[in-house]
Amino acid sequence: MSNTNKRIFLSPPFVGAAERAAVRGAFDSGYVAPCGPQVDEFERRLAKLAGRKYAVAVSSGTAAIDLLMAELGVDEKWTVVAPTLTFVATVGPAFHRGAKLVFVDSDATGNIDVSLLEEALESLRVKLGSSRGRATLSDSKSTLKDSKILVVGVDLYGDCCDYGAIAKLCRKFGAVFVTDAAEAVGATRDGRPAGSAGLAGIYSFNGNKIVTTSGGGAIVTDDRGLAERAKKRSQQSREKCVWYEHKEVGYNYRLSNILAAIGLAQLDRLPAILKKRKANYDWYAGNFKGDLLSPAPKANHWLTVAVLSSRRERDKLLRRFEAADIEARPVWKPLHLQPVFAKCRVFGGEVAEALFERGVCLPSGTGLKSGDFARIAACLK
Repeated sequence: MSNTNKRIFLSPPFVGAAERAAVRGAFDSGYVAPCGPQVDEFERRLAKLAGRKYAVAVSSGTAAIDLLMAELGVDEKWTVVAPTLTFVATVGPAFHRGAKLVFVDSDATGNIDVSLLEEALESLRVKLGSSRGRATLSDSKSTLKDSKILVVGVDLYGDCCDYGAIAKLCRKFGAVFVTDAAEAVGATRDGRPAGSAGLAGIYSFNGNKIVTTSGGGAIVTDDRGLAERAKKRSQQSREKCVWYEHKEVGYNYRLSNILAAIGLAQLDRLPAILKKRKANYDWYAGNFKGDLLSPAPKANHWLTVAVLSSRRERDKLLRRFEAADIEARPVWKPLHLQPVFAKCRVFGGEVAEALFERGVCLPSGTGLKSGDFARIAACLK
């Protein structure tokens, strides 16, 4: 199958005149470093979007996770529990810090199976009780001192995991809960915005995300101390002196003011972006004769996922797309199948394995046009 049209990408950045004007404004303001009014405003708007009190804009979603690990003191004494069906960055910082990793299978939505999560936490024999709701460092000192279990909930492909059920389990077993909402900016579940659950949430603004800053991320939290310390660590942990004074070694993780300007323009367009992504999903629902991974009604529909009847059929579809110069890819390969994590414990795994064997992430970009859908439809047939 040949064509002379340009390549259709899976989820390319959707930027234009508004973003260019925002960058010009940042240049004209004189702030081009990792500080400035655009960063401050971007953080304010992110906190509001997440239903949180504070946000810290950083260079990537991975940096945001790493800063949370630094805040908690994650090391070889910790066990980090995460869904197996996710991108490696969810657990990468924990791996580098020497933590033990435990993976949990998916439910029918692709998100973490809460019943298996309970089984995993039960097996770890955590016996700290807590009746607290949303965790904070200031009111959870005893829990954080004694607990060495961290649960990372992931909002798969823009569909929020079950925040309420996961938070309840973490309180029951004394585990710390954070949300990896890297793929879910703008989504909600049961009236709660993506990233609003647990001690903190993280966002990603990579080039392929719903909202992009080219590269970037953020921490969102209700804990003022956590936010202040994360911001300080993201700027090399410099003390408030006229000279460079350091009581700890930090990181160069702060977001550029230029990139924050792009993010602000993107947030202005977020409602329209979400509407278009939902329209993309609805088009696939009406034009693909097989099964789609069904997200919750208020997902952000970052990527639409087709579930084929077999790996053979999955690979045939991927070959048709590639021949037509259209980007598509399998769903995330489960982490427990990755060679680097081969010795890690996993609870279940069959559902995630089946989704990997049969699932295809379909082109879902905000800028898809009727001609693009015609080319996609020819492959689906």
